[in-house]
Amino acid sequence: MSDARFPVEMVRGVPVVTAPEEIDITNAAGLRAALVEAAGRGRGALVVDMTRTQFCDTAGLHALVGAHKRAQGEGGQVLLVMRGAAVLRIFAITGLDNVIPHFTSLEQALAQTPAATPPEDQSQPPGMGTVP
Repeated sequence: MSDARFPVEMVRGVPVVTAPEEIDITNAAGLRAALVEAAGRGRGALVVDMTRTQFCDTAGLHALVGAHKRAQGEGGQVLLVMRGAAVLRIFAITGLDNVIPHFTSLEQALAQTPAATPPEDQSQPPGMGTVP
């Protein structure tokens, strides 16, 4: 079960972790747990929505980098959504803006994930759809 401060929801088949206004040593373990939960729900990609986040310390960065490395090791990816100037700056200063893909909107990030396709309907042979 995810930490209430880091809810995980499925958006078009992609797990999205919503981050709070501040990520620091006091809640980084909650972020890490939410990222692990999200990775278990997805098909290789997960998104971290940091649009409300105004501060992220090294504990938060470490959790994000760890999730990024785990995802890459499994053939997946972590995508970030960030708008806060302070957060963007810390990613630029640390060089993580060149390591973890980031976007300014959830729509942009979701567009970069593999399409979540529903399982094929096995009730009809291929090519047998409804006639208009």
